[in-house]
Amino acid sequence: MRATWIIMGAALALGACTEEDMPGPQDGRALYMQHCAACHGADATGNGPMAANLDPAPADLTQIAARNGGTMPRAEVMSMIDGYARGTVPHGMPAFGELLEGDLVPFDSGDGRQTPTPRKLVALLEYLESVQTTK
Repeated sequence: MRATWIIMGAALALGACTEEDMPGPQDGRALYMQHCAACHGADATGNGPMAANLDPAPADLTQIAARNGGTMPRAEVMSMIDGYARGTVPHGMPAFGELLEGDLVPFDSGDGRQTPTPRKLVALLEYLESVQTTK
């Protein structure tokens, strides 16, 4: 019974989120500069000040969609950011526990389902999506 109330409460909280409450690219930019730019560069092209010392080299984050046929693979990118994919691919990304803290917002990874996800993770993904280029 208690689990039912918790689920209902979470659903109501997520349902209360309006479009204005959702994080956007501007919210994720500061997080990117704080957590990612040292390796991936201020312009997200993989040329940060630490890049020369890293093996494998940091990815060019402006080409994520281009490497995926022009579509941003939201679920895969979120898995890399939050750490779920870290055991399956070689990389040197650190854990970002702080990004898992705070309030939750509904996040659709592309499957049509709204999943409660930490606001900071969604903000960072929105920023990465905003810097995609086509080469």
